Amino acid sequence: MTKIQDVTGTAFIVAEYRAQENGEPNPLYRDPIVPLFLNERTRQAADRMAADFPAGEKAVKLRTRYFDDHLDEMLARGCRQVIILGAGLDTRAVRKQSPGVTYFEIDEVDIINFKRDRMREAGIDAPIVFISGNYVTNGLVRLLAKNGFDFDLPTYVIWEGNTMYLIRRTVLKVLTDLRGRISNFAISFDYMSEAVIAYATGNAGTSSFVRRFAEMGAPWHFGLDDLAALARKAGMIVADNVKVATLYQTYLPNQPVDDSAFYNNYFLCTLTPCSAR
Repeated sequence: MTKIQDVTGTAFIVAEYRAQENGEPNPLYRDPIVPLFLNERTRQAADRMAADFPAGEKAVKLRTRYFDDHLDEMLARGCRQVIILGAGLDTRAVRKQSPGVTYFEIDEVDIINFKRDRMREAGIDAPIVFISGNYVTNGLVRLLAKNGFDFDLPTYVIWEGNTMYLIRRTVLKVLTDLRGRISNFAISFDYMSEAVIAYATGNAGTSSFVRRFAEMGAPWHFGLDDLAALARKAGMIVADNVKVATLYQTYLPNQPVDDSAFYNNYFLCTLTPCSAR
């Protein structure tokens, strides 16, 4: 059985936040799989990260619902393959199984092996192609090609909780590589404003939250204020772009917003190619 000694990494913290929604009386989603990966140490690490800043936890739950909803829509439209970049402890391949649909999960070997072992121990079988590797340094297209991905099938790409750790050149390369090789696809991802990255929102809680990630060795580098310009450069168009603040009002209309500065500087979007190649 694969063990990961450092359970304070971002994958575990995000999974803890996601798992908390299971205890709500009217949850945004249900994720009965994610508790398999968690324990008391992961709970303590997640609590330390979100100390005095509930917006960090809430934003993860809201973005989970966004990606879930868009995945449901893409599956209904006939999507046959789902790529999850930097998959971490994502559970959609189990929660959102659909006949004839294959999931391709890409992440570092330790997290892939840990996740696969936990699922095997629980007797969970899902149509997942686990790809061990770094989609930046190892080449995203090459990793997919080596693992049976069909570049001609309708595909949906989920890029959750990744872009802020990259740089603009890398984000653009991922988009252009996908645009250049996959015939029919859409990609959804989340991103921060440039003000968040520069500690310039004027909100102490937001700056402290970002600083905690830097102190744990996971600094945020990429912020974006003009999504349309990035999309154009990648040969794509913006199909959807929404502030997390708007998602909050949509999904939780009866709950007061606890930190509008953070929610107004955090976005989720979906891009599609400009036209068929």
